[in-house]
Amino acid sequence: MRGVRWRRAVSQAGRSVTVWGVSTLTMLVLAGILPDFRLQSADGDSATRIAVTAAVGAGVFGVLSALVWPLLVRLLLLVPALVLGLLVFFLNGSLLLLALRLNPSGQSEAAPETAVIVAAVMSAVASATGGALAVRDDDAYRRRLYRLADRRRRGGPPCPTTPGTVFLQLDGVGHDVLVAAVEKGLMPTIARWLGQSGLAPTHRLTPWRTDWSSQTGASQLGILHGSNHDIPAFRWYEKDSQEVMVCNRPTSAAELQRRAVERTGDGGLLSADGASRGNLFGGGADEQALVLSIAARRRSRETRSRAGYFAYFSDPANAVRTALSFFAEVVREMGQSTRARLRKERPRVGRGGLYPFVRAFATVVERDVVVAAVMGDVLAGRTSVYADLVAYDEVAHHSGPLGRDTEQVLGRLDRSLALIENVTEHAPRPYRIVVLSDHGQSPGETFHARYGLTLGDLVRAGCGLPVPRRAERTHSGAEARAAVRAALRRPVEESGARHRPAGRQTEPIVLASGNLGLISFPEVPHRMSKEEIDARHPALLTTLANHPGIGFLLVRSEEHGGVVLGAYGAEIPLDRLDGHPGPLAAFGPGAADAVRRTHSFPHTADIMVNSFHDPVDGEVLAFEEQIGSHGGLGGAQARPFLLSPLALSAPVEDAGDAGDAGDPGDGGDGGDGVGREGAGLVGAEQVHRVLCRWLRESNGPQVPLETAPEERAA
Repeated sequence: MRGVRWRRAVSQAGRSVTVWGVSTLTMLVLAGILPDFRLQSADGDSATRIAVTAAVGAGVFGVLSALVWPLLVRLLLLVPALVLGLLVFFLNGSLLLLALRLNPSGQSEAAPETAVIVAAVMSAVASATGGALAVRDDDAYRRRLYRLADRRRRGGPPCPTTPGTVFLQLDGVGHDVLVAAVEKGLMPTIARWLGQSGLAPTHRLTPWRTDWSSQTGASQLGILHGSNHDIPAFRWYEKDSQEVMVCNRPTSAAELQRRAVERTGDGGLLSADGASRGNLFGGGADEQALVLSIAARRRSRETRSRAGYFAYFSDPANAVRTALSFFAEVVREMGQSTRARLRKERPRVGRGGLYPFVRAFATVVERDVVVAAVMGDVLAGRTSVYADLVAYDEVAHHSGPLGRDTEQVLGRLDRSLALIENVTEHAPRPYRIVVLSDHGQSPGETFHARYGLTLGDLVRAGCGLPVPRRAERTHSGAEARAAVRAALRRPVEESGARHRPAGRQTEPIVLASGNLGLISFPEVPHRMSKEEIDARHPALLTTLANHPGIGFLLVRSEEHGGVVLGAYGAEIPLDRLDGHPGPLAAFGPGAADAVRRTHSFPHTADIMVNSFHDPVDGEVLAFEEQIGSHGGLGGAQARPFLLSPLALSAPVEDAGDAGDAGDPGDGGDGGDGVGREGAGLVGAEQVHRVLCRWLRESNGPQVPLETAPEERAA
């Protein structure tokens, strides 16, 4: 044993000396290349003296990077994430300048801008050298990976030998997009898992169907906490609190998570030794980093939503590598958007302003930090980990779900999966990797680009309220004004005249969630009925239902409870949709159940508007500035995937299990399999139950949240 320890010590010392030597050579080369960086006096020095100066400078820089850098990164947690890239270079260069000042020779100096370049190159070379040496030594590589693990685990109980589970969410990647990427060879890791590389398959691919609200907030809350009841869209207005809820707003995310926990009576999918990384919600995990629902809380050791940044950027080499990739991604986006403009590609949306930096943060910084955190969780032996990689979703919104831009992102995501898979080989317990998505994306131009006005403009015109002149001049705006005049029995307007309804009217609140629109009248404390809307705004529902860019409306009816409205006077009660889907026919199976379930929510808007959908090409019309959208019904957005190991039971085992359905409005209390119409997985709550079953199969039972008996009964 003593001999082994000595060999390890000698090996470690040898690697350290090698890294030091390579850093010294790097500094010498840079001093010869860069005019503002020197390691000798103005009168010149001997080669030996210059080499000693470089060696001392490289050694001091390495020590400062190891000791001072982690403290600086803690301060970076107080800085907005998008500023992080610039500060990484600035601080790294400052450390090099300090190292040169501390050099006993006193002869080395560098201009500040040159110090930034030298520090970045030296950090990258040192990291690459250390990694290469460690990879050649299996024991060293294993120890290097273990240092990424959560050190607080060391004082805990021994790691179980039962399999752990890693859930990796590829945000926005639809089932069909994944299949196409595998067939094109863009995702070799997933292709190998599916047995398309000549090896036996290890995973199965299963599509599932989202609820009407096909977006991350509804899907991830249902997956992690077992309930997405009363989530009608990505953003909606709640009349009782007079607030707009937005799923990616920290205060809203915290409230939605609280409601879900209260409704289900347990902490969530990850409540037994779990970790939540890069998600909107915590899932009941003990370890949470980059989780939005805790970002609004007071910072503490237990609830640091940005603690993942410190764990990753405490290594200066990580910081430099990610910062370089960040700016490379900014340049890549600028080049891709310029190419799209020059080629006059359609559809197209604006991609200027801060968007290149937002994209780079999502595709580089968030990805690197989350993947590193998952690696640490795996090496720490955690029972369950759930992480969200948002890169594809962000790019697809602005570049479209299909094309070269998104294909490149899919390839990089596949490499992240391969990296995590490789790390599981060094984990203290076996791991099963489950990959899934929360929704897909449907292509199509925006509602505004096709018709020249927004949904808000159309609603205002249908209410007889003033609209911008650009909207007045459109065909849709003219038709809406004509409908208002006809409903109010007003004569045709003279040129330049505008109709202004008598009396004071509160502005309707019009919100967009992809191709789903929500219209609320805040002056009315309850959800308005069709009869009330017709009495106040007699032309509004007709204007909306007959517009070619709108597929259907959902409104409450005093006579029928709820009705779907469509073009040419179509009006179908919800309980008759199964036999006569009417406007929902183009949206495929399950649309009627999804609409009925949303109708049962307490905070459903006065008018729910779903855009037009072409079932031939799968296009929808987004009410936001997105050419790849999700949030409503229509096309690939409602068809995500679930990729699971064959060692786990099938998501839907048989038709009998699939047919055990609960009522679509009951909050998802039915059995596994299909919760509503048809065979297959339907709804995020069904996916939650499948994932819980898999954790039980791996002997990882979830610990229910402590609740009072009366709360459990509720």
